[in-house]
Amino acid sequence: MGAIPEADPDEPVETKPFKFVTGYDARFPNMNQTKHCWQNYVDYYKCINAKGEDFRPCRQFYLAYRSLCPKSWTDRWDDQRVLDINQSGCRDKMGFASSIKYILGFSAAFSTLAAADICQTLKQQNENVDYAVSIEYETEVNHYWSAACADLRPLCMVFPSSAEQVADIVRTLQDTDDFFAVKSGGHMPNNGFASIQNGVLISTKKLNQVIYDPDTQTAVVGPGLAWEDAQKGLDGTDRTVVGGRLGGVGVGGYMLGGGLSFLSSQYGWAANNVVNFQVVLANATIVNANAKENTDLFAALKGGGNNFGIVTAYTLQTHPISEKVWGGNYVFDSKQTPQVLEAVRSFTENYPDDKAAVIVTTEHAAIIDTWIMFLFYDGPSPPEGVFSNFTAIGPVIDSTKTWDSYYDLLKNNDAFILHGQRYTIATETTPVPNKTVGAEVMQSYYDHFFNVSSSILEVTGLIGSLAFQPMPRTITSKAKALGGDLLDFPTDQDYIIFEMDFSYSFAIDDEKVDAANQQLYNGLGQLVEKHIDDGLLPDVYRPLFMNDAYYRQDYWSRLRTKETALQTRLKYDPEGFFQKRTSGGFRLN
Repeated sequence: MGAIPEADPDEPVETKPFKFVTGYDARFPNMNQTKHCWQNYVDYYKCINAKGEDFRPCRQFYLAYRSLCPKSWTDRWDDQRVLDINQSGCRDKMGFASSIKYILGFSAAFSTLAAADICQTLKQQNENVDYAVSIEYETEVNHYWSAACADLRPLCMVFPSSAEQVADIVRTLQDTDDFFAVKSGGHMPNNGFASIQNGVLISTKKLNQVIYDPDTQTAVVGPGLAWEDAQKGLDGTDRTVVGGRLGGVGVGGYMLGGGLSFLSSQYGWAANNVVNFQVVLANATIVNANAKENTDLFAALKGGGNNFGIVTAYTLQTHPISEKVWGGNYVFDSKQTPQVLEAVRSFTENYPDDKAAVIVTTEHAAIIDTWIMFLFYDGPSPPEGVFSNFTAIGPVIDSTKTWDSYYDLLKNNDAFILHGQRYTIATETTPVPNKTVGAEVMQSYYDHFFNVSSSILEVTGLIGSLAFQPMPRTITSKAKALGGDLLDFPTDQDYIIFEMDFSYSFAIDDEKVDAANQQLYNGLGQLVEKHIDDGLLPDVYRPLFMNDAYYRQDYWSRLRTKETALQTRLKYDPEGFFQKRTSGGFRLN
């Protein structure tokens, strides 16, 4: 980077943007935030170089860069600063910058100062605040699907148990420059979305209510629950809610991304089944958003992410569920790949039963090359022929059975959530090819995945996976009938939504896996476009699915509802509080 420029302590500190340095954007939620990370890092050291021991004016830059920048970057930059200063002999006018150690000594003081400010203020307001090394803090910071998220260490965590407490926290944050993140179940692997370095983490784990109303057949569900616990709370009612397919996934982020469910072919996206959102807005007011109140906000929260407020409760329409359900897994050998690809294509195009659902995933690692399939049927057993596309292939393992309850099935699926690894995620959407060209198109998707994942098999612990998730028109038509959502899929087209994941062991491989992930999802998107250009696929609207999207993907540019959502965001958060102060998310600008 070059030595730090000399600064006149009597001159005002410049805060104009610095030139963005290409290459320091790896693993960060978006390019704009990367620029701000770099800018605030440099602004901070310019500021303390200018102000000397009176470092209070520099606090805003410190808080910004500590929240925005991964520690691995700042460590590298700090090392380069020492080298640059030693080589150049650069000294500021007070004579202490010839050694960077003096300057870096302020970091500990700033960390204490920052924690004392926002965290102690929240503590004084009788909020439930925990700091590093406390049991609750350490339990929560380690409860993420991706170990990379657990690497980020908040200044403190706050655990509200009511909407009023969330409003108090937002009101307090409005009076500071501190960054924050909101965490539900911690399943989203994108760093900064539900995790934060040196900011405030708002955990919703104590917003964990399940309140069933038999008169309206609705349930109020807290965002801090896992879906298996939400279902457990409905035991004895013979009702269920449209929710996650893995029981350990959290309610909050899943709902705001749309939510794909085993029940979606019966009832649409999970978000289509929200009757009311209770929301804390940027001005710290608590409002309801439903079909009669704040209807624009009601619509925007169905796929809009964290851009509009903090949802503290979801009132969900419940639905009847069979006392016993059927499901489990098939495993296929890689030699059966052509048959599996045709089976999932045909199943999606000719959806046999609205009570049926599948996820079909190929996995590739150094000693793994296989297919794992999740199957579900809302009933004690599927009628003959519902899954015949797959049974005809001959799975090498069949663990399907009748389960005593839907809860038991969801809980069992948690076995496929591998903890302790680092994860990336990404998504793409393809229209379903017809039978004539299906083999060519589907094989091209598989081959691209196989080639990219094969290129990084030397990464320790690497497992690549590509999930084919059917999105037949039966789902999109149900979604539209229930009022629609921001994704706004057409009702006359069948789709497959891809989820791409890389699992691996160590942070040293972050950049390599990040590059491969970009190659994977960009390449899949290019294949879809090529097939459209070649006339193999219809040229149709193809939104991305937020719950599966990588932080680098431009979610909003793929939505034809973006402008309407933006106007709603400007109405409810005109100052951009959630845009500027949350540490991650798909920004709506």
